[in-house]
Amino acid sequence: MPDAMRAGEMDTDQASTRPQTVDGAINQRLFETSLDLILVVDRQGNLVRVSPSSQAILGRPHSAMNGRNAVDFLFADDLENTRNEMRLARRGNQMRNFQCRYVHKDGHPVPLVWTGVWSESEGQYFFIGRDMTEHSAQEERLRRAQRLDAVGQLTGGIAHDFNNLLAVMIGNLDMIMADTLVDKRTKDYAESALHAALRGAELTRQLLAFARRQSLKAERFDLNSRVAGTIDLLRRTLGETIEIKTVFAADLEDTFADQSQFDAALINLAINARDAMPAGGRLTIETENVMLDEYYCRANAEVVPGNYVMTAVSDTGMGMTPETLSRAFEPFFTTKPVGAGTGLGLSMVYGFARQSRGHIKIYSEHGHGTTVRLYLPRAPDSAAEADRITAAAQPEPRGGECVLVVEDNPDVRKVVVTQLKQLGYQTLEADNGQVALNILKHEATVDLVFSDMVMPGGISGAKLVMLARGQRPGIRILLTSGFAKGSVQGSEEIPPGVEFLSKPYRRAELAEKLRSVLDAKS
Repeated sequence: MPDAMRAGEMDTDQASTRPQTVDGAINQRLFETSLDLILVVDRQGNLVRVSPSSQAILGRPHSAMNGRNAVDFLFADDLENTRNEMRLARRGNQMRNFQCRYVHKDGHPVPLVWTGVWSESEGQYFFIGRDMTEHSAQEERLRRAQRLDAVGQLTGGIAHDFNNLLAVMIGNLDMIMADTLVDKRTKDYAESALHAALRGAELTRQLLAFARRQSLKAERFDLNSRVAGTIDLLRRTLGETIEIKTVFAADLEDTFADQSQFDAALINLAINARDAMPAGGRLTIETENVMLDEYYCRANAEVVPGNYVMTAVSDTGMGMTPETLSRAFEPFFTTKPVGAGTGLGLSMVYGFARQSRGHIKIYSEHGHGTTVRLYLPRAPDSAAEADRITAAAQPEPRGGECVLVVEDNPDVRKVVVTQLKQLGYQTLEADNGQVALNILKHEATVDLVFSDMVMPGGISGAKLVMLARGQRPGIRILLTSGFAKGSVQGSEEIPPGVEFLSKPYRRAELAEKLRSVLDAKS
């Protein structure tokens, strides 16, 4: 690596014409193609050379970092620790391993694990930093799942023992109520105590549901029919200020779960949605066949890859903050006022999904509403499975057009761009609607805009459609969102005639949808 680094100190044109040894050429190639961030730093902390991977990791081209001091890019809280590591490396001339964060172009810190060495003869440090963003996110998801499992075990044990105590109380109170020798005043006291004990029994039943210890009777059923049969009850429960909309998949496969518990889960989700819309709004219930693949399951440690039947419940309410979202499934955690709820509704649905070998996922943005997706296992021996397997075996459609990816989440944007490049497409990136419009104004090569619906900066996906078509009437547009397809996306509906791809999606689904939009007649 040092040979490559010394070559990097020259002008780029000179370096390209200078004869290289075989080892030097190999090191140069490794430097240019490394997925890790490679830095050459002098005694004063100036960046002598930066690998091109800085663009993917930090959103910054290496040319914009070369020659500047590392302090300009280091996360402030990690500066002193990094300086100490550099001093220790220089004193001992030994390899050092440490962690420090650099700041992405959009402002968020990027966790990096560094391997570094000081070369006294060259008066330079050589650092290799590995991006730990996805690793840290996976660890956090695993910790969250483990925490919920631990709480579930504790909760289940307490609920089980408390049920035994309640059985004794309720049994004795029933005997007092039935005893003809007991006076009316005593029976009134006993009746009041019995009501409280029965309420306690209901509470323990909810806790056992979260702990996945309730008694379930799984059977095959048509989920569309089950949802349709619950709509009248939901209308009476939610009130006149809540509009209910349904979007049923026409080819929905049968699911395999407890029907009565599914009804209870649906009602719980609907009530939560109603409480998030105190001034009224729209509740959308959508069904769909879904395949959760190994890539999705890596990001959601508790899920098993396979075919599921999905029910999405979406509202146009206030949405959740990241803090609320991270604790949504915890029992007794609630943002409702005291006395307005126990905080067990989502916990029960979580327990039902897990005990049914299914999955539950929440997508929410503060101020833009919430979608809760409940995935239940597909019933075995479905007639549609053979067709799905055949379709999955077909090669993914590819293309060479230029796609402008508009997504404010840098991690999501990075994955999408990588998938598009793997499918043969050229890509441009924008983190908000205004940047996208500027690109469209100056880049005539853009064939399709692939945009998220909810974005900062005042230009939503729906508004971007209108403005983009004003600039480029023939531009193809594909919208995406974690909200359900049939629900209100943020504050605006999906414009008529615009195609939509629901998150999360597989690469094959993205490939199919892109070609569908690009090949459609104007």
